[in-house]
Formats: sequence, structure tokens, C-alpha cells
Amino acid sequence: MRPPKVAVVGIHGHGGSHLRTVAGLEARGLARLSAVVDPREPEDAAAPWFANLGDLLSAGRDALPDVVVLSTPIHTHLPLARTAMEAGIDVLLEKPTTASLAEHAELVAVAGRTGQLCQVGFQTFGSHALPAVADMIARGEIGQVTGIGAVGTWVRTAAYWARSPWAGRRRIGDRAVVDGVVTNPLAHAVATALWVGGARTTADIAYVHTDLWRANPIEADDTSSLRVVGTDGTRYGFGLTLCAAARTPARVIVRGTAGQIELEYEHDVVRLRTGRVVAEKQYERTGLLENLLAVRAGGGAGGAQSADGVPAGRGGGRLLCDVRDTGAFMRVLEAIRTAPDPAPIADAFVDWADGAADPGVVGQGNPAGDTRHPVVHDVAAWCERAALEQRTFTELGAPWTGRPSIRGA
Repeated sequence: MRPPKVAVVGIHGHGGSHLRTVAGLEARGLARLSAVVDPREPEDAAAPWFANLGDLLSAGRDALPDVVVLSTPIHTHLPLARTAMEAGIDVLLEKPTTASLAEHAELVAVAGRTGQLCQVGFQTFGSHALPAVADMIARGEIGQVTGIGAVGTWVRTAAYWARSPWAGRRRIGDRAVVDGVVTNPLAHAVATALWVGGARTTADIAYVHTDLWRANPIEADDTSSLRVVGTDGTRYGFGLTLCAAARTPARVIVRGTAGQIELEYEHDVVRLRTGRVVAEKQYERTGLLENLLAVRAGGGAGGAQSADGVPAGRGGGRLLCDVRDTGAFMRVLEAIRTAPDPAPIADAFVDWADGAADPGVVGQGNPAGDTRHPVVHDVAAWCERAALEQRTFTELGAPWTGRPSIRGA
């Protein structure tokens, strides 16, 4: 059988990683890059180039791909994914799923109506570490879970926010964009923590309390904390920033009455600490595009499994990150979208650094250009507390909030 044809839509920036993924699968005979789609024509395209998805779909039946990978601006996710699925094409859609909860509901409906597969690009859902952590919790390795948190202290430069017209925007005209630390760069921290806690659908979240701040001259949040409570009573805390002094690995932390599990999800590393055991293990990961192709072919999902109630793929397997599995994350995004605009952090609490010579800044998600970046005073420590105590920066009394500091238990 011929390998399925894959088209990549949006080939610059993060889209380049998808091209490399397809090339790796092509070398194994699992896929064939059939087209690249982008308004900017590449200098040396590895496949026929089209300026937009409509041009590709109008090029004739022989040009139609079996799968499209959409690595495009957030506010284009729904219309492009809907168009592809209505044309009979399966979709791998970059995160965040859509720009609003209403758009997410519509996308789920389109997937159900067309019968097409729609996988969302939360790569961590392919990590074999996730079911391992879930098993540890279920076995009572750390006793009763008292809270789940995520800490992300990253660095983004001025060039990052200048890379595109939608970067750092909450809206463009009447269209929601909802870019920002929680919904884009560190969205994996939120989605992964919710997965570990068993929250998949919109019905799994009782409420979301947001505390959004910014040190950059942008619309969106770059330093934020959240307190989320699941309908099962699970408490989640998030401390996330793009204004750290240095980038550190993002972590999901599960605390229990008898110990703690830490998942360094970027590297699929799990650390278990109890009164009796200190252990660390690195796990493998199943790629989301490979998983999508396997489900199409009937090879099953592998790795972490979808939520109960998600329809099986055509071959009987399950997508690792079916669009339906992102409903809980979308409840968080919706809370960000409808919250008041992020408050500026006063200059007295921010220093500006130049990361030109810092390998932890250059090439770590930051494009070439202006390497200046803001550093919020002691922000890493405040993010840690927000995650561990499930309280927001304002509730904790972080100095830039204007509230007196409160020590946690």
C-alpha cells in the first residue's frame, strides 16, 4: 500500500518541526510529504507549494492529501480544520485547539459529523510517562492526592513578540486570538496537569480563577497564575512565566499525603519521592502524527489513552489527543479569554536583560532579532508557590500585585 499523503500548512517557525517529523516518517515508509502550504513561498520546497489551503483543495483529486498538519495562527484553527475535515481529510491541529470554547464545541461537532480524525498537538499526551504517573497515583504510591500543580519559568525575547502580527494579542478586530503564556508556550503545562488529574472534558472543570499579568508591552499575559478546581474536587495550581531570569524545565507536580511525583514533561522524566522511595525514570514518547497515521491504518494508539467515551478511530485504535480530550484545557482558555486584560507589572519589579550570549535564550523558542527580555523579580519562586499551594500571585501577595505577602503552610 502507498504511504498516506501528508500536507503541512504553515511551514515557517514551528511548522519546520512538522516538516522534519514528516521527513522522518517518510524515511520509514510511513508517510509522504505531498504539499506545503504557506503564504510565503519557500526557497527550496520539498513538495509542491500552495499559497493557501483553498488552492490545495482546488488542485484536483490527485493533489488531495490524506492528512493535513495545521501549524497556523490560533484564530485560524477552526476555519482551516473545518475546511479540511469537510473535504474528507484527517487533521493534526497545533495547540491551542481553538480561540474560544464555542469554537471548540463547533470543531468537535464537525469531527463527529464528518467522521474525520482530529488530533490536537499537545505532544505530551504521547508521553508514556503520563500513564505511568496515573498508575502511581492509582496504586496509592503517594497516598491521597492533595493537589496538582505546574511550574513553567521560561524566557521569551522582544523578537518573539514581534515575530507575527498575532503574537501577544488577545484579539484582532472582532476575532479572539488569546495568545499568551498560559494558552500557547506553556499550554502543555496546563493540559498535562489536567490530564494527570483525570480532567479531559469541559464537564470535568468546576471553575477557573485567573490572575493575569504582563511585563512586556503586549496585550496578552506573560506572567500568570491560575487556581483550577475539578468537578471531582481535585485542586490545580499553575505558576507560569515567560519573564524568568533563566529557562528551567517545565514540571507537573502531584503532591500527596505520603509523597510527591514530579513530571519533567519536556524530557519525559518522572521522579517519585516518598518516605521509603526516591526514584527517577525516563520514558519513551509516541509522536502524535505517527499515532494519527496508525489509527487511520488500524494500528492502535499506543502510549497514553484517550478519555472514556471518545469514539475509536477507524482502525479501532484511539488518538492520543483527540479534539474531545482538550475540553478541560479549553475551559481554562475560555477563562483567560473572558478575564480582564492582564495588568502591567510595574517597572520597579522588572529588570531588562540581553540574552544575546545566553544559550538558554537563543534558539529556545526565540527567533533571531532583538534578544532583550524582561526579568520579573523572584518570579521563579512565586511560580513555585502558586503551583504547590494552589493559590494565585495576588492571593500569595507577590510584590507586583500590591498585596501583602502571605506565607504558605
